[in-house]
Amino acid sequence: MSLKILGAGKAHPSFSLSNSILSGMVDTSDQWISTRTGIRRRFINTTETLLDICMAAATAAMEISGVKPRDLDLIICPTIQGDNIIPALSCEIQRELGASCPAFDINAACTGFVYALDVAKSYFDAGRANYMLIVAADQMSKFINWQDRETCVLFGDGAGAVVLAKGSNLKAIKITAKGDSSLLAIPGSTGNSPFWQGGSPPSYLHMKGKEVFKFAVNSMCRDITDVLEEVGMDIGDVAKVIPHQANIRIIQSAAEKLGLRDDQLVTGVDRYGNTSSASIPILLGELLESGELKEGDIVVLSAFGGGLTSGACIMEI
Repeated sequence: MSLKILGAGKAHPSFSLSNSILSGMVDTSDQWISTRTGIRRRFINTTETLLDICMAAATAAMEISGVKPRDLDLIICPTIQGDNIIPALSCEIQRELGASCPAFDINAACTGFVYALDVAKSYFDAGRANYMLIVAADQMSKFINWQDRETCVLFGDGAGAVVLAKGSNLKAIKITAKGDSSLLAIPGSTGNSPFWQGGSPPSYLHMKGKEVFKFAVNSMCRDITDVLEEVGMDIGDVAKVIPHQANIRIIQSAAEKLGLRDDQLVTGVDRYGNTSSASIPILLGELLESGELKEGDIVVLSAFGGGLTSGACIMEI
């Protein structure tokens, strides 16, 4: 037993933040950003909530799948944080859809979608579900320091959703974790306790770019190689590789080491920036919607993120 995708959907805010706009906010330029990251624009929430774009993505996936909210057995939301700490973003989606199934969020940062697939597989394998909804969504615009040109140029907001059923299309999956808050972290709010004496660092993303770059490339190469070996496949058997969209240089470095052809590699970082857990399902939704991915195609998904976490899987469409 494994799983298969019945439908996919994607959504992003209406406001497109270009590099030229950013260059008027911090000491940067379109050339500086695009040559170092590959990013030319990203979408940022202005009037939308994260729930708003989640519902757009989820509704699209549900309509394509033909599955009704009453048929869902579980909703999983990979996210760093929803609009609220409580209730969970998944519970708010459940309410808006009119579903009655259990729902929970998971936080594996940018690897969240691959983690969610692993959880979903376990539920299907245990016979505990027939249909599931995964909605991966992050609003990174509220976690970055907009005065720091090293990080504020990288991230965008977005959501991607898939409806899953029992099937045999997930051929192999691997997830990893190595606890490390020194390279990539977002400190939490300490509230206003009169008893707390530990200080209150700004709740902005802090990142050591060079070290994260090395971790990302090594993780992608290792994880993709491992899942291919598990099923006895070669990289040439793969139709598309959809990596987490953090930085074009990371993606290209890993692709070169893996021997990927240009037509195998899927990128959207130029249009979306880094949308964290949503980056892979957004592009997966695009490929399915356009018909570029067809039934029987073999796809590899690969992600890495804060935690430090990483993961990869092989799926047949």
